Formats: sequence, structure tokens, C-alpha cells
Amino acid sequence: MAPNCEPLCCFGDRLYFTSFPSPAPSPQTLNRRSKDPGNQPSVRARARGGPAASPDDAATYYYFTIDDQLLYLSFFQDWGPLNISMVYKACILIHELLEDAELKPHRLVLYSSSDPRRKANAALLMALYVMIVQRRPPWEAFHPIAEIEFMPFRDAGRGPSDFNLSIQDCLWGLWKAMQNGLCDMNEFSVEDYEYYEKVENGDWNWLTPHFIAFASPVDSNWLKREKEAKENSKPLAPGATARAGPGSSSTNLNSLALQRKLPQPFLNCLDYFEKRNIRLVVRLNTELYDRTTFLDRGIDHMELYFDDGTNPTDEIVRTFIDVADRIIEEGGVVAVHCKAGLGRTGTLIGAYLIWKYGFTANEAIAFMRIVRPGSVVGPQQQYMYLKQMEWAKWSAVDEMRKVQTTNAIASTTLVTPATPPAETDEDIDAMQTTPTGLNQSTTLPPVTPSRHIAKAAAAAKAIAPPGQPRKTPIAKRVAHDSDSEEEETEDVLPALGVAPRTRLKPTKPTTSRGVTASEQRPTRVTRSTAGAAIIRKTGTGASTPASPIKSTGQPPNKIPRLATTRTASAAKAAAAATASNASTSRQPQPVSTRRPPPSPVPSRLPTLIPSKRPHPTHVSSLSEVASAATLKRGGAASDAWMTTNASAVVVPATKSERPGLRSVRRRRSSFSSADVVA
Repeated sequence: MAPNCEPLCCFGDRLYFTSFPSPAPSPQTLNRRSKDPGNQPSVRARARGGPAASPDDAATYYYFTIDDQLLYLSFFQDWGPLNISMVYKACILIHELLEDAELKPHRLVLYSSSDPRRKANAALLMALYVMIVQRRPPWEAFHPIAEIEFMPFRDAGRGPSDFNLSIQDCLWGLWKAMQNGLCDMNEFSVEDYEYYEKVENGDWNWLTPHFIAFASPVDSNWLKREKEAKENSKPLAPGATARAGPGSSSTNLNSLALQRKLPQPFLNCLDYFEKRNIRLVVRLNTELYDRTTFLDRGIDHMELYFDDGTNPTDEIVRTFIDVADRIIEEGGVVAVHCKAGLGRTGTLIGAYLIWKYGFTANEAIAFMRIVRPGSVVGPQQQYMYLKQMEWAKWSAVDEMRKVQTTNAIASTTLVTPATPPAETDEDIDAMQTTPTGLNQSTTLPPVTPSRHIAKAAAAAKAIAPPGQPRKTPIAKRVAHDSDSEEEETEDVLPALGVAPRTRLKPTKPTTSRGVTASEQRPTRVTRSTAGAAIIRKTGTGASTPASPIKSTGQPPNKIPRLATTRTASAAKAAAAATASNASTSRQPQPVSTRRPPPSPVPSRLPTLIPSKRPHPTHVSSLSEVASAATLKRGGAASDAWMTTNASAVVVPATKSERPGLRSVRRRRSSFSSADVVA
């Protein structure tokens, strides 16, 4: 009897995904039933060109699930996506199952409950594994589950959701972050992530290698002292006298400051930031600590306050982008916080991702929620969606201004032409030597122009006159080799810098009198034909740095002629000569082409693996992973993280048990109802 589950979605030769009606059966029950004959699940049909989708009667399946091991701890009504630590663990778990020797003949099936939340989270994990480990682009990672309807992800707010994220947004967001070097699994530490995301340890996460998002530190003693100082500074009522108590003197205030001790999360934050090159802390909420605490550690501090649950002004966004980009270009790190480090913090960092790396609003929000769950709340989502085009225009304008500034600086370094030197060694020595009695500011008389004119005229007379049109009858003209160096130099265009035109012996058309077709009718060489010759030679046309058209400042061709520069009569004569040679000779002669085969032009869309390249569907060892990987850093395979940190994430397999995930450390958040605007 076939299991009561949805048809399997095939992600490869041994990887499948499905869901069971809630509550889903246990893996032990499914694996025990899979050994019975005839208990084969149905496989979802795939597009043409892929592996066969028909079930194999001899195949055995191994079922595993993560529903009870990787749980999303919601703030309010949010339920996903799972954070980067869980993605890290799931990738290692799937890889260890593929590496298990006893599971080699089995097909691995990741299943979940039919609950829409667990179903979407599990499907996203499988697609992320295919994209991260097997180097498949996001559109191919999503293709096996493209026909299934999934519940969209929502924000950590109250009330009905009016802005949804899909699985595709999460795939594209994480993929674009990997393409820009913002997410590297080799540098990720599960222990640090799960330790510092807890409220009692600091509650912060690295969103990118240049940004840290964290909750606002709170100094209760400083807040109490500030409150007392405000009360003491209030004006007294008429007739009232101020009485100084024993604890109200400045001495007592100083002693209170000396006895003040920062909370442990605040101390962790200060020590960690000081060691990790944090150059600037940006505060977006009200004051809950003394900013001099960071300044004393050598960390700059900036205030960009705007109300909780609202959107920043253009001045705030522009200031944040300019300041953050300057620090990042210098190699520093920026730490941003609001009260919870989610809504206002994620909005400004997301604006920078859109401005700097070309993220869309959905991709930026999805990526930040994978790295720090709960980022960007409520109306801030629509704000980012509406402002993404404007921020992209800012980026284009800033890039254009940067290029103009660079060109202006380069133009100021041009060297002005100097006076031509003298023609004789005696004159050169005389000009280099300052006569006695003249100071350095005395100007020497210029060189007499007549001397140069006379010498140039004599050199011009010594040059042989150019060849005149031949008046000898054609019948008495002596045949000569058209490939000689003399004829090649005649075809050079000094003004345009076009390379000599080479004529081919096998395809040279001749007439009955032994005259070439090009000699009968001279070919007119124009600027467009010269540009076409450059395109044929270099494959890049006027955009090549060595192109003479670009060096002389002339505009590129409007209609580049890539095919040929012959005239119509020359083309007909060449075709006739080729036909006659083919009829008289039994052996075909190779025809040389004047244009080399075009080099493959890379696509503007960044891809991990070329689209026509067969993708690895089964990864049996890390050597195959390393050979299939296209992204390498420092010569080492980028999949080393799956083995070096596997023991800290997955329980090793035994004779009776297969690899499994270790216990999950739960997170306690500082997010409260005060941070959400319904």
C-alpha cells in the first residue's frame, strides 16, 4: 500500500520532498513500511529533458523530517523563514545522510506535515540546500516545487498581513547576498550566532560582513540618574525652599557613578565591538544609555532618531548611506540599533543593500529575516517597496558623479606640449646650459622656425612620389604576388589606424586577363568599414581600449558591418571562383575566414553555473562537491564548512541510528508589543 502523501518532488537522483497529512507519521514508521513490496510513493512529473519521473519498483526510500527539530520561535504571528543557523544545520544534515554508507542504495525523502507553515519552511530548506551546496541557481532550485502552492511568509506584527514574502524571494535574496560576498558559510559560526542572539548575551546578529544589527543596550542606573537630574532641575514653586539632603550633593552623585555597574549584555556588547573593528554605532531610538560609553572605547556614535513603527525621512536615509558607505570603504563595520534592532534597524540597512548591491525590497527583507528573524515590521515593508526605485536612482547618480570626479582629476594631470628641441647637439647643450649672468627666470629665445621648415622641405623632396595610376595596357601588365609586404603597406589607413588588409590566395578572384577583382574597381574605405574591420579583428569594436576610433575621440559606428567589407562585384567574383575551384578539384580546399569565431560573451545576469551545463544531481563525496563548485576562495573549496563543523551540528551515525541534528538552543527575544504598530 502506497504511503498517504503528496507526490514526491524530485530535486535530484536521490533527493525528494513531500508532505503528509497532519499529524505526519514518525520516520521510524515510514522507513519500516518502505521495506514492504508495493509500498512505492508516486513521483511528481517533471519537465521534458529531466530525469524520468516514473516510480522505480526496485527503489527503496529513507524518510526524515525536521519539523520537530528546527522550530521557528515567533514574535507574534510570524512563522518563518527559518534563520541562517537552521539553514546551516539542515545543509549539513542532508549532506551527512547522502554520505552515509548504509543509505547509498536509498533515495532520501525530506517530508513535513501538511501544516502550511511547516510545509513552506521544509521546502525552502531543501531548495536552499540545492542552491548553496550543489551550486544550482535559484530558478532551478525552485523548479521542482514550482507547481505547489505555499503559504507566504509574513512580518512579526499584529493583525492581518498586507505584505507577503515567497520562497522565491528568500532564494533570490540569499543568492544575491552570496554573489556579492555578504554571506559565506565558511565564516559562519553556529555557536556564536546562537549565543549572541540571546537577550541575556547581547541580542545582535551580523547581517553582512559590514553591518551588525542589535537591540538597544539599557543602563538602568544611568536612566535613574538622568531622571533624578531632571527632577532636581525643575523650578521650585513660589515660597518653597530647596533642602539639600545627605544624598543630594555632587559628591554623592560622583560616588553613584563610580558604583554604577553596566549590565552583562552591555559589557558583552562593548567588549565584542571593540575587538571586531566596529567603527560607528548608530542609535535610532530614545536614549537608554550614555553614548560616552562607546566613545570611551574609541567607537564613534551617531544619532538618527525617528519614531518607532514609522519610516525615516529622505535626509535620514541619505545621511545613513553616506556615512555608512564611507566607513565600509575604509574597511570598518557599522553597528545599528533601535529598541529591538528589527524594524527601524532593518529599514535603514535594507536601504543600503538596495543602494549598494541592487537588491529589490523583497530580496533585502527576505535575506535580512533569514539572518535576523523579525526584521522590517509593518508599514516599513511597503515603504521599502515604494522607495526601492528612488534608492536605485540615487545609486546611479552617485556612480555617475564619481566617474565625473575621477575624469576631472585625470584631466588636470595632462602635460602641456613643450617647445620642440633643437636639431643639433650643440643647440641642445646650449639650451640646457644657462649662460653666465642669467638667472633661472630668464627666458631663452625660441628656436628659429625657418630651420625646421627648410629641413622638413628637404626631407619631403627626398621621399619618392606616390604611385600614379598605371597607363600600361592591361595585356602587357606583369602579374605579381598580392601578398607582398609592399602591397600590404598600401592598405594601411594612418588616420584611422586600421590594420593592413590581407588578401587570401585560395579565394582570390581573377579575370581572364589575370587581373584581380579589386584592381578592376577600387574599394572605398570609409569610417564605418574601418570600424567593421576592427570589430572583426578584436571582437569588441570601439569599446576595446586599443581601438583607434576610441583613442581619436571619434564616435562609434551606428551600424557596424560585421559580415564583410568587399564590394558587390568582388563578392560575386569570389563566389564564382569558389565554384570553379570546387568543380575542377576533387579534394575540397579549406576556405579561410577573415573573421575569427566570436568569443563567448558572458551574460549580464550573474549565475553560479552555466545554464547548459549538466548539474550534479548526486553528491557522494566532498571531492565531487569541490569539482562541481565554481566559487572558490583562496584555492580552497567553499564547501569545507560541511565537514569541519559537522560534529557540532549533527550527531554521527551509528550501526542502529542514522545522522541526526543535535538539540536546538532556543532564543529569547527582547521584542515587545511596544515595537509594533498595528
